[in-house]
Amino acid sequence: MTEKWLLGAAVPVLALITFFYFPGHTILQSDTQIYLPILEHFRDPSVLARDIVAINPHVAFTIYDEVAIALRKVTGVGFEGVLMGQQFVYRALGILGLLLLGTGIGLSSRMAVLMAAMVSLGATIAGPAVLIVEYEPVPRGFALAFLLLALGLVMHKRWTPAAAAAGVAFLFHPPTALAFCLVYAAVAVWRREYRAVAVLAGAAALMAVFAWTQAGISYHQDIFGQVDPVLEKLQRMRAGYNWISIWIAAWWKHYLLLWVISLVAFFRLRKTLPGEMQVFCVALPLIGALSPALSYLLLEDWKWSLIPQFQPGRYLLLVTFFAVLLAAVAGIRAVEMRRYEEGFLFFLAPFAVPTVSNLAQSMMVDRVLVILLLAAVAVAAVRWQRLVAVAVAALLPFALIPAMGKVRNYPAAHTVEMTQLVEWARANTPKDAMFQFADAGQAQYPGVFRARALRALYVDWKSGGQVNFLPAFANEWWRRWGLVEKVLPLNEYRALGIDFVVFQQAHKLKDVQPVYENGRYLVYRD
Repeated sequence: MTEKWLLGAAVPVLALITFFYFPGHTILQSDTQIYLPILEHFRDPSVLARDIVAINPHVAFTIYDEVAIALRKVTGVGFEGVLMGQQFVYRALGILGLLLLGTGIGLSSRMAVLMAAMVSLGATIAGPAVLIVEYEPVPRGFALAFLLLALGLVMHKRWTPAAAAAGVAFLFHPPTALAFCLVYAAVAVWRREYRAVAVLAGAAALMAVFAWTQAGISYHQDIFGQVDPVLEKLQRMRAGYNWISIWIAAWWKHYLLLWVISLVAFFRLRKTLPGEMQVFCVALPLIGALSPALSYLLLEDWKWSLIPQFQPGRYLLLVTFFAVLLAAVAGIRAVEMRRYEEGFLFFLAPFAVPTVSNLAQSMMVDRVLVILLLAAVAVAAVRWQRLVAVAVAALLPFALIPAMGKVRNYPAAHTVEMTQLVEWARANTPKDAMFQFADAGQAQYPGVFRARALRALYVDWKSGGQVNFLPAFANEWWRRWGLVEKVLPLNEYRALGIDFVVFQQAHKLKDVQPVYENGRYLVYRD
């Protein structure tokens, strides 16, 4: 009973710590600047009707929008609250999956909690620009949580519930879930669990239905087309993370090292892992290791237009995830067998990955000390097996990595002045007003304004990330960006259909009276 209580308590405790402290959560930092306007326009087509982001959704192949809209209708909570609520719940489900995984492969409840805590520290997959623990409530983060739950259920022979969880992951974000679903389907066929295979097939069929019936699409995608030279140049400039040749030279040693760590850890554990787990531990990191080559072939050689949307290079996440997971388990097993030095070496990986971006480069002394200290504490906790010691080893990294290791996952995106500007715009400008932040450059804050003020932007840098999905949108975005990248006279903004122009206080116009100003922003009416 005590062990079950421990597992039950670990889920909310780790969920709260990872959500509110480290790795943390945020919104309107990155991709939610795109998703929120799309959701608002779906809910009310008169909102953001002139905004090129809102009227050109790229959510046909995900239930992200349908679920968010349904929850908003049921709860009456705004989209930010609905998305962050899902983020917390799904993160808790992912942690539950890790605990089930730990107990399913034979770890004690205490050791399962320690392993789950290590993996929950997250990691940045630099190069392809993805995260193990997403800070924002985005589809791929939701999908990964359900995949963890599915893997944990598999380890307890709950084949059909595992297939359902994997199917939900696929419905939220097919690119993230596809590799896992294929491996899982192969394992299920091997074990003659045909009902589970049918559930996965049902999820794929349901996705086809959602995609076929998706409304509100202005620009259609040609998934069998090619990336032409003009679009390639634009994508390389604005979304270089999809083009392997841009970043692989700086990162291949890092990911090769992580793959080697996962292989060494697997070799040490192979006799204690269930057969199903062995398949996942070999196949998924291998897919991740081969994904850069596959991405290069399909995109940079064949120029297949689907690849910037599918983004196979992001399967490098699997290399990092399994390196952390297997090293954590191998460290626990080694210490339990009194191979303390081996356990210490394995524990270095789970703490180094969330602390240091590139393991193949030199590291700050403070971060090295944090990694060494946390690995030593983990060895002591596993050696003593005391509940207090395990709790300290599980929770201490969430404090030391951001404090002593000086790891900051995301900057503050929201300011008092932006909130004031949003409130003024919503109360004093027409719903169909068009804004432009004249001197923002590549800054992110115009996207915050769009999502919260629900007023259209002529163009902003962040929305250029959509060049991966919609070639026609890409051309229009680039045309607009070229027109207003530099500050123009006010009358030229008017000629573009822009109603209000926002400047920072440092660039206040002479002899022109703003219609609104605060400590940071001024708004001029054309």
